[in-house]
Amino acid sequence: MDEITDEISKGERMKDGRSDAALAKRRDFLKFGAAGLATAGLVAGAATTLTPQEAKAQAASDSLLHTVLDRGKLLVGTGSTNAPWHFENEAGQLVGMDITMGRILAKGLFDDENKVEFVLQDPAQRIPNVVTGKVDISIQFMTITAQRAQLINFSRPYYVEGVALLTRPDAENRTFDKLLAGGSSTRVSILQNVDAEQSVHTVLPQAEVMQLDTQANVLQALDSKRVDAAAVDLSTVRWLASRNPDRYFDAGKSWYSMLYGAALRQDDLDWLQFVNTTFMVAMFGHETGLYDKAFKDYFGLDAPVRKPGFPTI
Repeated sequence: MDEITDEISKGERMKDGRSDAALAKRRDFLKFGAAGLATAGLVAGAATTLTPQEAKAQAASDSLLHTVLDRGKLLVGTGSTNAPWHFENEAGQLVGMDITMGRILAKGLFDDENKVEFVLQDPAQRIPNVVTGKVDISIQFMTITAQRAQLINFSRPYYVEGVALLTRPDAENRTFDKLLAGGSSTRVSILQNVDAEQSVHTVLPQAEVMQLDTQANVLQALDSKRVDAAAVDLSTVRWLASRNPDRYFDAGKSWYSMLYGAALRQDDLDWLQFVNTTFMVAMFGHETGLYDKAFKDYFGLDAPVRKPGFPTI
């Protein structure tokens, strides 16, 4: 058995260039387990975590994980003009849910959420900047699609977006049930696109649909009472209703789920696995502080309670 293990480890060294020390540590872990290693004095304790240097040694030599750790900071492609995802606060600081996900990743890499540089980019550059290596990852409210996945890898989803209805708190028909009961007298504004009318009629089949050229005009139609509701992103509804409760109201209806994920270059499973693991721990594990605070700050909601036991991820 030892001869077989040695032959396998020799092949691994030839294949990916990992050091003998790193491979030896991995073999010992597989043989003894964390507790056994601690007892044998091979690690400081059963709960010992890898240093950035040790993590780098575990990754394939050509993985972006090596590059990022050597550089000492993470490069995240994102935007700055779309609340609650990425925008500047009153102090001129870049904040938002996408920004928090970048800081979560930096904390996982360096145990320091500030070791990240945000590279501002147009949404059209989200994929090209990853492919060309201008950024390590794009975190910019990007919908996961099969077509895009042919060009880049996606992280696990960190938010489920949808279409929702924004109304006015002073309106009699501010709830979805009242809007539905209004039939053809219900008016809904939405950003102009080929699927706009069908999208609204999925939940309000008789409503009059007003397609407008900009999101600002969609909201302005609601403000001026030309429509009863505005069909916008669920995240926008949550953001506006939580920040301006005297002006906007969440009608309580959302549909057409879309997954948001980060974009990474292809052919780098170590980098993809690291990002996914970090996001998973931040959303469902023992380090949920940053994610939960952002969810509350930007959507006005408490994150669901995670209960030990059967996995729900």
